[in-house]
Parts: sequence; C-alpha cells; structure tokens
Amino acid sequence: MERPDLETLAKTWLAHDPDGETCAELEESLAKVAAGDEAALTDLRDAFGAALEFGTAGLRGVLGAGPNRMNRAVVRRTTHGLAKALLASSPQAKERGVVIGYDGRRNSLVFAEDTACVLAAAGIRVHLFEDVAPTPLTAFALLRLNAAAAVMVTASHNPPEYNGFKVYWENGAQIIPPVDGIIASAIEEAPPADEVPLLPLDDAREQGLVQPVPPSVEGDYLAGIEALGATDDQGDPVGRRTIKIVYTAMHGVGNRLALKALGQGGFGEVHTVAEQAQPDGRFPTVAFPNPEEKGAMDLSFALASRVGADVIFANDPDADRLAIAIPSREKDGRFTQLTGNEVGVLLGHYLLTTRAVTQPAVFNSVVSSPLLGTIAKAKGAAFAETLTGFKWIANTAMRFEQDRGTTTLFGYEEALGYSVGNLVRDKDGISALAIAAELVAVLAEKKETLWDRLDGIAREFGLYVSGQRTIVRKGPDGQKELAALMERLRSQDPSTIGGYAVVRRVDFQTGSIQRADGVAETIDFPPSNVLVYELEGGSRVIARPSGTEPKAKFYVDVRVDIGAQESLDDARTRAQQALEALADAIVALVDG
Repeated sequence: MERPDLETLAKTWLAHDPDGETCAELEESLAKVAAGDEAALTDLRDAFGAALEFGTAGLRGVLGAGPNRMNRAVVRRTTHGLAKALLASSPQAKERGVVIGYDGRRNSLVFAEDTACVLAAAGIRVHLFEDVAPTPLTAFALLRLNAAAAVMVTASHNPPEYNGFKVYWENGAQIIPPVDGIIASAIEEAPPADEVPLLPLDDAREQGLVQPVPPSVEGDYLAGIEALGATDDQGDPVGRRTIKIVYTAMHGVGNRLALKALGQGGFGEVHTVAEQAQPDGRFPTVAFPNPEEKGAMDLSFALASRVGADVIFANDPDADRLAIAIPSREKDGRFTQLTGNEVGVLLGHYLLTTRAVTQPAVFNSVVSSPLLGTIAKAKGAAFAETLTGFKWIANTAMRFEQDRGTTTLFGYEEALGYSVGNLVRDKDGISALAIAAELVAVLAEKKETLWDRLDGIAREFGLYVSGQRTIVRKGPDGQKELAALMERLRSQDPSTIGGYAVVRRVDFQTGSIQRADGVAETIDFPPSNVLVYELEGGSRVIARPSGTEPKAKFYVDVRVDIGAQESLDDARTRAQQALEALADAIVALVDG
C-alpha cells in the first residue's frame, strides 16, 4: 500500500479513535512519516495495511493504533459484533450474560471494562471479575454461572507488547466454526468505534447489568480441583506430600490460586519465586514470558538449587499452561525442563493407570507425540487426535461424551497445555499442576522420579522423541511468505524426507489422504493449513503455520524400538540423531 493511502487510512482512524493515548501515538507516527522516517512508514504499513483476523478463538496482536493492532477501537467494534451474534443465537443471552475476565497485561482492565460497557448497552448482563483472573477460572465461571459466553482479555504467553481478546461459547470451550465466522461477519458490519453504543460502567452497575463474579465461583473451582485428586483407603491424599516444590507465576495471575490448590492438597513446602509472583505486564525479569523460552525459568532454577527442590512448576502469565522441571538425570545439582510431550505422556499415563472410570477417553493435538495414543490403545481407552488448539480438544471430547458415552480423562497439546477431566473445557495450568504434584508425590513415596517413570514407559511402549523447528517471516508480507512456503511444500509432494519413505500424506487443508500405494482417502476435519507426512518405521513430520505468531512450525516425531541389550541412553542418542536429521531435511526442503 502506498504512503498516501496509508496516511488517509490513519487519519480516518484518528477521527474515530476513542483513546487519547493511541491517538497521540499515531499523530507522532504520522509526523515521523511526513519527515521521511522509513521505520515509521514500515510500522504504519503494518498497522494499517491489514486487520487483525478474528480467529484462534478471538483476537491477539501488538498494542497500538490501527486495525492490525490491539486497541480500544478494535475491542469496542469486536464486542459490538459479539453482542450481535449472541443476541441472534439465543433469546436467553441477555439474561444469561457474558463472563469477562482479564489478566495483568497493559490495558487488560481497560479492554475488559470497554467490553462490559458495550455488552451492557446491548442489554446483555455482564459478570465481571473484580480483579485479575486466570484464563481457566474465567472458562470455569462461564459454566458455573450458566452464561451464554465468556471473554478473557489476555495474550497468554506472548511478549509484553501484545494483548488479546479470547472468546468462549456457552459450552465452555473456545469458539469454533461456524460461530467464529458469524462473529467475524458481525464485526465487519460494526460502526466506527466512536459510534458503538456504550453504557457507562457506573450506570451499568447501578442498573444491574454489570455484576461482580461471585466469590463462590473461585471456591467451587478449587473444590473441583481437589476432587480430581486421588485418596487412599482412609481418604487421605496419596503420595509423600512433604516433597519440596518451587513455583513461579511468571509475572502472571496464577500465584494465588496455584498456592491455594497446592495447600489444599497438603503440600506444605512450596517456595515461590518472589520476583515473579505478582502480576506485572512489563515482565521485567524475562525477555519472553513463556516457560518454553530459553532463560524464562532461570530464577526458578536458581531457587530450586538453593532449597534442594524435588520439582519446579511454572505457569505462563494467564495460568492456562504448565511447565515442569526436575533434577537432571546426571544428579549434578542442575534442573532439566521436561518437554510438553513428556509432561503430557506422564500425566496421561498416570491417569489412565490410576483412575477407574467408565469408558475413559484421552485426546491430544495432531502435532503432539503419538505416544499417548499408543498407551491409550494398550489400556483399552478411547483416543483421538485433533487439530491444533485446545478448542478442538475440548469440542472433540464433548462430542465423544455425547456420541460414545465416554468419560473424558485427559487432553493435552505439546505447547504445555493440559486438561484433567471436564472441570474446565480448556487447558488449565492450575488443575494440571495439582495432578502433577500428586504424581511426583506418589513416585517419591516409592523412591522414584519422573525420569524413572518416563524410562518405564519407553521400555513398555517404545522410545518416542519429538522436536520442532521454525521459520520466521516478520513484517507486512510475512503471512503471505508463510502461505507460499506451505504451498511450495504441497507442490513438491516429496516421496522421501531425510531418507525415510513417505508412506502416507495427510493434507488437512483439502481433507485428503494419499498413501504410497496410490490409495486415496479422506478425513472428516475442518479445513486447516496442516500437512502430515507419515514415514516408514513409525516416524512423522508435520508442517503448519502458527495461528498467533509470524512463523511456520515443523514438528518431528521419531519412534525407535529399544534393543534387548541396549541401554536407554544409547537408544535416546540414536533417536535424537534421527530426529535432528529429519528436522534438517524438512527445513531444507522448503527453505533451502
């Protein structure tokens, strides 16, 4: 888009922007552009050359002015569309209302209150948290209050300059098609931001249209977590509850509830990373507030070394994810962070082998390790892989419950997201923490560790290793470049990758399966830009663009059988070498 067109769009935006802060920022940017500042022009092109797409259960983007940024204008127009879609879908929506939660990021409270005011102006009752809340508590409150929908203002584990607007529907799960499309269409028809009807917050409260979420909701949530735990014949929690735990909230909103959940479970020795305990949208001690990122858990590692911890637990800033680190295999005083797949398999295996439920079912996303499916088959449990994103795991679990009469036991995705039972129809880093602590306690009583449990699983079911590579394409043309990259991979249609024959290719975009023997099949999944290459020997490669970041992701899973006389260390070395070679091969194929 040329500079004059960008400037026209920006000036039109200024005329309708209700936020003096973003207006001032935009005016300064326009002045820089007029003075010939190329960096300012690039930023303007990114802010106004596109619009945030309503998908991945809502919106997420960098804070700032413009349709491709998160700001009050975008939030008001988005909420106007949500209100229209709600009223069209359910005559009871006004009375049932919408739950609104928010985290500690910059502008989260402002966006939450704007959302409440727009909904109230539409006559829709609002249940607004009085303070910051974890995402899983907001999702739980939706079900507990029988609301018609929920909004969580959060950017989860994204960098500090981000915020987001996540939407849940009446079933407690994040929205999926066709609901997301209906809301997106309604947003497109919304008036300019300064013309969106608003009911001032004080007036909305006085009229009873905005009410606080009752404190009992939090108590019910914690009681639900406690009920997920196992007890012995005397009704006492199982395992050695004297284990030493280090916990960090990563400058997020999980600290208070995580400590309560551990406390009610009988875990008395919990050491909190004080520097990261309170919500702080600046995230001053981490460059990237994601437990998966290098350096993000350094403070918790240091504290764990000082106190001699048995385990480290970390929630991401909105507490819907959980990271776990334990003393290294080498017993050298250091700690090793487990991968999302390792944690998912540990929790899934533990629940499958200790919970006696009718027709148990477990789930994971297609980019997660195939190992949980192997375990589920051996244990006689139902299992399904879903598209990436917990909205698909939750909705698939509910469909299994309705159609097959299953009992949902567990679901996970490799990006540190886990759900236990059906307490929350989304990933929940706090209830997952409680069950993980129980597992560590049970093993400690047997003088075993999570490493021992992982080794036992490998001996029984085969050794699976997983890895990931990414290709980043930032800037206004980044998404186009990533889309072209995926299409290039499709057009190449490789018969081998890294020396492994492709035995089956699954294209979720077209819903097609192509086998090496020429047989064509179809899959019943919503279209998604995901390619799966199943390789000889049980390994596989998966390619997909990220839904929230400017990158393409490549997932590699390798399975090897362990020789009768082979050590696990040797088998792991062999599997890791195969994984690295496969990862190099797929990246070279598309970006060489």
